[in-house]
Amino acid sequence: MPAVRLLGWQSEPELVAVPAPEPRPGEVLVKVEAAGLCHSDLHLMDWPAGTVPYTLPFTLGHETAGTVAAIGPGARGVAEGDRVLVYARWGCGACWPCLQGMENLCETPAGDLGGHGGGVGRDGGLAEYMVVPSARYLVPIPDLDPVAAAPLADAALTAYHAIKRWLPALRPGATAVVIGIGGLGHMAVQLLRALSNARVIALDVRESARRLALEAGAHAAVADAGELREEAGPGAALVLDCVASDGTLALAGGVVAPGGAISYVGRGGGSLPVSPASLPFECSVHLPTWGTLPELAEVVALARAGAVRAETECLTLGQAVDAYRRLRRGEVHGRAVVTPGARHRPDVGSLAR
Repeated sequence: MPAVRLLGWQSEPELVAVPAPEPRPGEVLVKVEAAGLCHSDLHLMDWPAGTVPYTLPFTLGHETAGTVAAIGPGARGVAEGDRVLVYARWGCGACWPCLQGMENLCETPAGDLGGHGGGVGRDGGLAEYMVVPSARYLVPIPDLDPVAAAPLADAALTAYHAIKRWLPALRPGATAVVIGIGGLGHMAVQLLRALSNARVIALDVRESARRLALEAGAHAAVADAGELREEAGPGAALVLDCVASDGTLALAGGVVAPGGAISYVGRGGGSLPVSPASLPFECSVHLPTWGTLPELAEVVALARAGAVRAETECLTLGQAVDAYRRLRRGEVHGRAVVTPGARHRPDVGSLAR
């Protein structure tokens, strides 16, 4: 079967032929119907050997929706034909965080597990089939379109996880800022609107991204630091930095309110100096990673209720490598989603109504 695999560090992935997998005891085989492309995949490609404890090659794609195609001996909890979303952070399943559903904080080193999960060190969803090590990583999506569902597994889940702990601060009259309106940022705007009564301000230098932010529900969308400071007034209760470069983190520190929070969501490689001279008093800095398995079920419930919806661009497996190049250039509007079983599929996930 064809698969988009990372074959070498500091290189682009390639579309290659690999044997179709079969589920072993306890595993589940998923026929992939949709798999999202994420900016964090670009960081994986760029990192030198040894940055992460992964063994090459592996198939990319950590936002995966599909149908259960086969069940390995002893697997329980799903049936063939079930439509599912894959939670792609696979822990040991036995440590305290894993037993609480927080496999994103598994205590077992990723090197001992073969990677962090599907598409992040282990084979992911940019292929016709994907093996999932346990049915517990599958969340039912009975009435969701797989293209709309796939980005929920990271773009929505990561944003939800970053927002959820700060909800008490997002009281009526408070301000929340989202920096960077890409696949993750436009989901963050929708989640802030669905979960709080805060005023949401989006910042992005791209006009198309600002339009997307407004379509997603932002109260204002600005292009530069001066406009943001003017809109934020006395400061933001929460700043979600979905870029996290040195420049955007400095901006986050400049607009967060005393007692507010900065969530370092993006993986742009920037650093944030922490001192009384650089941040307001009582400010918190949060470095989230992914989200929990129970939170993914909550995100799916929000999507089924119509509270969050991804803007998507559908692609074939053969278009995936070029789509990563476009993603790097900032040319993808919303989330690029690959549909491995189709030669072409029209875009289905537009925020415009």
